[in-house]
Amino acid sequence: MNIKDLNFCVIGGGIGGLAAALALRQAGGKVTVLEQAAELTEVGAGLQISANGMCVLRALGVVGDVPARGQISYGTILRDYRAGRIISRVPPPEAGETYYYHRADLLGLLHDAARQAGVDIRLNAQVATVNKHPSEAEIVLRSGECLRTECAIAADGGRSAIRPILNGTETPVFTHQIAWRATVPVTQTSEKPCASLTMGPGRHVVTYPLREQSLMNVVAIEERSDWTEEGWRRRGDPEDLRARFADFGGPVGEILARVDEAHLWALFLRPVAQSWQNGRLALLGDAAHPTLPFMAQGACLALEDAWVLQRAFAEQSGIGSALAAYEAARRPRAVQVVAAAGANARKFHLRGPMRLAAQGVLSVVGPRLARKYDWIYDFDPTV
Repeated sequence: MNIKDLNFCVIGGGIGGLAAALALRQAGGKVTVLEQAAELTEVGAGLQISANGMCVLRALGVVGDVPARGQISYGTILRDYRAGRIISRVPPPEAGETYYYHRADLLGLLHDAARQAGVDIRLNAQVATVNKHPSEAEIVLRSGECLRTECAIAADGGRSAIRPILNGTETPVFTHQIAWRATVPVTQTSEKPCASLTMGPGRHVVTYPLREQSLMNVVAIEERSDWTEEGWRRRGDPEDLRARFADFGGPVGEILARVDEAHLWALFLRPVAQSWQNGRLALLGDAAHPTLPFMAQGACLALEDAWVLQRAFAEQSGIGSALAAYEAARRPRAVQVVAAAGANARKFHLRGPMRLAAQGVLSVVGPRLARKYDWIYDFDPTV
């Protein structure tokens, strides 16, 4: 299908939205991105892009053979919480290199590439609803403005305002887990930087370097029941963070001692959407398949979505057929990856004898652990 004369509106200017906009524009479409924020500011912290996401970034021309602004990973160290004792080391996946990015840096690369390709990015564009018509989609902004487009892509995140149009009202389920997020300036560097996963009863902490090892990204997960708020940008008290992880020693204890600003993110579960599209409107990224962060695949899945969506338009003969092919190709994989992330959540927080037994197993199988997830990292949607 030649999309040269088609108009697309992408709702959401995050990683998935910008990647989809760039892919569709490179295929010839006329693309507008509607971002609700009034300005593009440095938000969020770090994220990991494994080989299945990096291949999309390279295919889009966003990064080269040596990716700009990314920090290459040399694997993961598994540690016990008390003194940071090393349990095992997990080498990088054999599928290809993983890179650590500050979210703002990756968004900047995608934004610049999209702008240069001719994507129109509108800020302060808050979408109220999307109405389907026989030959177009009508996007209604909260300002009252109405936009007409032949295809709308909703990439507006896990709390998508557009998803209910296709799936009705859903009630998210609190996982009883809270994520603390922070970045800490560091000066010590390593020739082979890697992530560290420090596990304790009911809690774990993940750290990895960003921006040429000038920052350390911190994600500290704890089990809690005293929570009702779903938002992910609530400011937290660093002293409270330290108190809740006071018995975490070793390297991670030293990092937590230097946190001076932290945010809280309550982890809620929504299922992979039952319906992804209606012939004029389609979901992409977290709007379609919100996932827990325990496989570090949220951004990678969104990048995969963007490429497969563009390919569906290239291979199909109409918008409805293209969106149906996109959903059929992406939903089964999203279900599998989301399930794998959910399973890891339980493994990181074992208590008592089960925790000690698991550490014994990890000390033996750790060097081969990445192979268990080859089916995730080996996937290349661009071939």
